[in-house]
Amino acid sequence: MKTKAVWGGILTAAALVLVSTQAYAQAVDQKTVTVSATVNAKAKLTLGSNTATFNDADPDVTPLLTATAAISVDVKTRTAAANTVSLTVQADGALTNAASDTIAINQLTWTASGTGFSAGTMSSGAAQTLGSFAGGGNATGSQTYQLVNSWNYRTGTYSAIITYTLTAP
Repeated sequence: MKTKAVWGGILTAAALVLVSTQAYAQAVDQKTVTVSATVNAKAKLTLGSNTATFNDADPDVTPLLTATAAISVDVKTRTAAANTVSLTVQADGALTNAASDTIAINQLTWTASGTGFSAGTMSSGAAQTLGSFAGGGNATGSQTYQLVNSWNYRTGTYSAIITYTLTAP
């Protein structure tokens, strides 16, 4: 019995040597892959509304009309960390009614809330800053237009087109 156990142990040891020798004799080949992705500057602007409406009021009682609702503004940009993203607004001219009467566009102002957003006054022919943001990311705020109310305005419904421009260099 002892002889069988000894021979069994020797055969097991020999088998282990053969198996382990084959493992060390395996060939290995490695390759690498370079992964690259191009990430360009991007800008996306979403406005919660495309209209600002004012209700009529007595100028002596309400010298400054406030738009009936704020406009929510969502800015998404992708740019280098050192770049400054800007959001501007620019009117196409004065507020004008069907009879071609006008209200000077600088009578239109706004308040703003949200990090990076700022209050301002509309200017004829020049873009005005509504927001400024460092680097890329997402900024959310709101803008509420206000209009100086005056007895000197002619009757009618006045309008102007305001263009919002988001720039991410």
